[in-house]
Amino acid sequence: MNKNYLSLAIGLSLVAGMAQAQDAQTAKPADGSAAKTLDSVTVTARRRAESIQDVPVAVSAFSEDDMKDLQATNIDGLQGSVPNMNIVQGRGSSNSVNVFIRGIGQPDALQTFDPGVGMYVDDVYYSRINGALFSLFDVQQVEVLRGPQGTLYGKNSTGGAVKITTKNPFDDEGGAVELTAGNYGRAEGRFYASGKLNDVVAMSVAAAKITRDGYVTDPVTKQDYNDEDTSAIRAKLALRPRDGLDISVAFDYTRQDNALTLGRPTAPLTSVPPLAAPTGEYDFETRTSFSPDQGQEMTHKGVTAAINWEINERWLLKAINAHRTLQTESFIDIDASERELGDVLVALDQQQSSQEVQLQYDSGAGLKATFGLYYMNEQVPSYQEAYADDFFGVSFLRTISDDLETDSKAAFAHASWDFAPTWTLSAGVRWTQDHKDYFRTTSTFWGGFYSVLNETVSLNTDKSWSAVTPSASLQKAFSDNVMGYVSANRGFKSGGFNGRANSAFEASNPEFAPEFVWTYEMGVKMQSADKRLSGRLAAFHSSYEDFQARVSEVTNPGAPVPSFGFPVLNAAELTIDGIEFEGVALLGEATRLSTQLGWMDARYDKFVDPRVDLNPALANLHDHVPFSPEFTARVALQHSFSLANGSTFSVGADASYRSETWLSVDNRPGLVQDAYTLVGLYGVWDSADAKWQARAGVRNLTDEVYKTDGQEFSSVGNIQTAYYGMPRNWYASLRYNF
Repeated sequence: MNKNYLSLAIGLSLVAGMAQAQDAQTAKPADGSAAKTLDSVTVTARRRAESIQDVPVAVSAFSEDDMKDLQATNIDGLQGSVPNMNIVQGRGSSNSVNVFIRGIGQPDALQTFDPGVGMYVDDVYYSRINGALFSLFDVQQVEVLRGPQGTLYGKNSTGGAVKITTKNPFDDEGGAVELTAGNYGRAEGRFYASGKLNDVVAMSVAAAKITRDGYVTDPVTKQDYNDEDTSAIRAKLALRPRDGLDISVAFDYTRQDNALTLGRPTAPLTSVPPLAAPTGEYDFETRTSFSPDQGQEMTHKGVTAAINWEINERWLLKAINAHRTLQTESFIDIDASERELGDVLVALDQQQSSQEVQLQYDSGAGLKATFGLYYMNEQVPSYQEAYADDFFGVSFLRTISDDLETDSKAAFAHASWDFAPTWTLSAGVRWTQDHKDYFRTTSTFWGGFYSVLNETVSLNTDKSWSAVTPSASLQKAFSDNVMGYVSANRGFKSGGFNGRANSAFEASNPEFAPEFVWTYEMGVKMQSADKRLSGRLAAFHSSYEDFQARVSEVTNPGAPVPSFGFPVLNAAELTIDGIEFEGVALLGEATRLSTQLGWMDARYDKFVDPRVDLNPALANLHDHVPFSPEFTARVALQHSFSLANGSTFSVGADASYRSETWLSVDNRPGLVQDAYTLVGLYGVWDSADAKWQARAGVRNLTDEVYKTDGQEFSSVGNIQTAYYGMPRNWYASLRYNF
């Protein structure tokens, strides 16, 4: 499906009626009769339960069934379903996620960078993009908030937030067993069981085993890469000792043992001997210098304790305490070739503890308020090795040991006031302080006569950054079915230290400053009187300052042995404008039409890069903002058939379009993905008693070859590596509900 056809399909869906995207589910009566209206959707975008149609925030929400219809097994399955959002597997890593919302994110998984988009599970903030490529197996709802989250959320973020809520043992009694098989050796098992032991105690257990063979092959060794082997479990204990008091304790554990994640070189590699860039369309064959036993391992686990206490009819107290550990040991072939140019081992052992307390007030007469305190301590010691024997034709090893400790403190308040009939004014403010202690030592070991260059460089520093981030919104209910709003929000992401400061010069000045963004938004949310059509439209303008850009440079190109640096520059100021539409229409009694449409104009107002000043040939190096396509769009159609025995059969199809997307801060010709469209198709059979469900589907139906992410270290061997989405893949699953 080309762009013109997709645009026509979206246009027809708009004509069909106002719409809301996947986040309004079609009602499915228990007796199997046809749906008459769209379900209402409740979100917690402002940390209290509200109708998605009433909250003055750009938010998308997806139920468990929605995620299945998206054919999503991991959180990156949301790609294409949210306007102006990019969410893909992180470059070269099987366990990290690269998330950009409205042109703001952070693709570098190095622990010295903070994420630009906050990731939350049951209101617990996950501070690393490592370990954030969540497998979905007991999800109740996923919410995506677009724009800065600086007033109400556990950790300030500039781009937005992705919130996963898992099932509650009291509310989701029963269980299910699901088995899935597909091509590329896909084999999955998922299990969920929940129930009340009595009126006071309920428990649940959810588990998943997910395996898949790799879809990238080394053409010489025939070894497969880009596979998946994940085991996960979550157990919850919930207590209701009396009305108005809920206590829960949850434990989760995830283990991954995967092969390498390989990409493809897009430029000639400077090595001994040189290596030409591959030509033609990618055939999912890539060489590597690593052996088959050098893969990517991760253990991610944590415990969360939460209390919800209704003190009286006006006041509610919430407390969320969590402790998490993340251990990874990943070999990454950055140059994606049989040469040793950018081959690394990255191992870290993260510990994270957080506490959040909220006090919520509801006057019952139009005034609501939330007051909160937040604290997080994170310790991230890591060990790294870099191998580059083929760069100069002699042995080369760099070892790195570092340790980053972060203390983050915040206090926040937010209030909403119905000051006049149909009018609501909301305002909030947050104070945040992040203090970071960073120690790093790196040693370089050269072979042969280059051994005189061996050295050890270290740094030991600390710094605090603080910010006040306000928010305000004004909304007007024009009728029972139409609401409009305007809002302003400020976001903040703290500064840090360059985790690639390999020279004495870089170690003497490793600090980079915080990022700030102001976003101004105007939106309208609508639904028809018969609740069969619903939609949301938002327009935004963002002013983004001090963008933290990691670049790659040669610091002394004329020397016999040049030095290679990877500075982090607060290089840029950006202006980002955009429009977003989401919608769904219930056509007849068995057909649902959904659409999402995003337009965005992200542009640099300035980009201060000393390399460009020194080399005029690099004048176009920053013409495009990475991961900020001008257009994102999706249209989906689902139809259900009632069968004679009372069962139902549903078929669905969707097409998602993404315009040209640049995949690195430095705009390299090979690290851009032209516009493309992905198509999905599925069918679902549900038994009359809702006990059994059979599902089959195919993703990337047209077998599109497309890039999702890029690795750019041009100063070292001219490394410019692209990573690709999965080829056409199909599956079939059988589920039993009890």
